[in-house]
Amino acid sequence: MVGVFAGTALLLAMAGIYGVIAYSVTRRTREIGVRMALGASPTNVLSMVLGQGMRTATIGVVIGIAGSLMLTRTMQSLLFGVTATDPLTFAAVALALAAVALLACYLPARRATRVDPMVALRHE
Repeated sequence: MVGVFAGTALLLAMAGIYGVIAYSVTRRTREIGVRMALGASPTNVLSMVLGQGMRTATIGVVIGIAGSLMLTRTMQSLLFGVTATDPLTFAAVALALAAVALLACYLPARRATRVDPMVALRHE
């Protein structure tokens, strides 16, 4: 049961990150078009959008780990077969969240690389 809820939470996190980054790319279409018109390569645009998303995700993971470390006394009675501060568990969860965030950021970033500079500049 816990695994089902954890999987659901992971999917919701992925959808949320995707939504925020996709909205950001949509709002910045004109800026991305100008960057590409001035010579930015699709690789530069991809790394810019991925960097923005992963920076935000990293901050969230760090805050989450700090919060969970503060709540270890509360969680100790709920855990079975693992300690509340198990470094392997913390590392696995952090890596899983980073991988999900990378996937959720990659899709809008790939779309940003396909922005046609002329269409973006004429947009408004």
